[in-house]
Amino acid sequence: MSESLAFPAGFLWGAATSAYQIEGAVREDGRTPSIWDTFSHTPGRTAGGDTGDVAVEHYHRYRDDVALMAELGLTAYRFSVSWSRVQPTGRGPAVQRGLDFYRRLVDELLAKGIAPAVTLYHWDLPQELEDAGGWPARETAYRFAEYAGFVAEALGDRVESWITLNEPWCSAFLGYGSGVHAPGRTDPAAALQAAHHLNLAHGLGTQALRAVLPARSAIAVSLNSAVVRAVSDSPQDLDARRRIDNLANGVFHGPMLHGAYPADLLADTARVTDWSCVRDGDLADIHQPLDALGLNYYTPALVSAAPEGGSSSADGHGASDHSPWPAAEDVAFHQTPGERTAMGWTIDPTGLHELIMRYTREAPGLPLYITENGAACDDKPDPDGRVHDPERIAYLHGHLAAVRRALTDGADVRGYYLWSLLDNFEWAYGYSKRFGAVYVDYETQARIPKSSAHWYATVAEAGVLPPEPELD
Repeated sequence: MSESLAFPAGFLWGAATSAYQIEGAVREDGRTPSIWDTFSHTPGRTAGGDTGDVAVEHYHRYRDDVALMAELGLTAYRFSVSWSRVQPTGRGPAVQRGLDFYRRLVDELLAKGIAPAVTLYHWDLPQELEDAGGWPARETAYRFAEYAGFVAEALGDRVESWITLNEPWCSAFLGYGSGVHAPGRTDPAAALQAAHHLNLAHGLGTQALRAVLPARSAIAVSLNSAVVRAVSDSPQDLDARRRIDNLANGVFHGPMLHGAYPADLLADTARVTDWSCVRDGDLADIHQPLDALGLNYYTPALVSAAPEGGSSSADGHGASDHSPWPAAEDVAFHQTPGERTAMGWTIDPTGLHELIMRYTREAPGLPLYITENGAACDDKPDPDGRVHDPERIAYLHGHLAAVRRALTDGADVRGYYLWSLLDNFEWAYGYSKRFGAVYVDYETQARIPKSSAHWYATVAEAGVLPPEPELD
């Protein structure tokens, strides 16, 4: 690419994090365990037995972290609220000490000219709610709506951007299907029930937010909608693609955007569940008007019909003897060709363009935000103490170019949130994978902006994507 590419005026240049991955302070100010506290403290669940007990101490270092965001020229910051810090049992009144942390954080962001975007749920369900049934239990959706109202009352006068759920697919299918995420259950029927109740939580939570928030507020959801491709155009492989597309995408955007589950999804999964969890009025509750849609993208999926007698194979979300895909045992997953990140995920910016254009058609008139995109690299400081990550710069350049191409093709993309601001606790991978634009020395908690952070700062300042960099 030889020419520079300008982004629209007002385009948001952000970074994203989540509470359990960065906050630490898991026993302070009334916070009680979430499912990730329990899961990470269970032997064998996370790499090296790592936990988020300390993480990167953002709870105590947030002022320094916000100052760092300002130095990097960020205009937006997406963070999540720890439900068990605000409502320790998942029921009853809010704990003001917990809310006070987020009040202070928002005030600090606004003082630095950084627009806060609040994600209400990024996978850390209060453990007491899991003990009562978790997301497969209908009651959890109502508890989420109550919690959403508490956070809106505390922050709604200063926060305009709201996201109900982050990647409900992971919560449902990795948490209750394959069990590689908290709470670690492996029940296909429970995974589908969890998906429905997450949808219901989104709808009820949206209503609770609208009842409290000022009219200027914007409510969205962040979906990790998959770009699913077939190995060939054979009828069998195309049908495998259709089935996985429904389980990855239609199960959420069907009811959220269109007010119905895809009929073929219901038929495909009938032997797993009768969908009796869907009650009269649920679809109307779920199908709430949205102000924006968040899209998270990392890598595409490549599928085929499994060979006779075969079964679905690993799909890049962690090792497990259980599939996250209910009623799709005869679908095989394949590694897509190309260079890979440290996660083993293929680098393919064309998938991001494809995803944006799909939702431009799927939800015409709905503004889009890229709420997560980034790469894990094998980062380490040089002898001079600097962290050079040219591979991440190339990754970001390619994906930002895909966003710019989508804008040229008529998509309404309003902002981009790099994942992640800081190296952090990467779920079941513990601290073994680094996604941050800022390196964190986990022994000292020192922050070192990587080359990619400085590069991203220049792009954000100019609002222009420079020519494609050459790898060192």
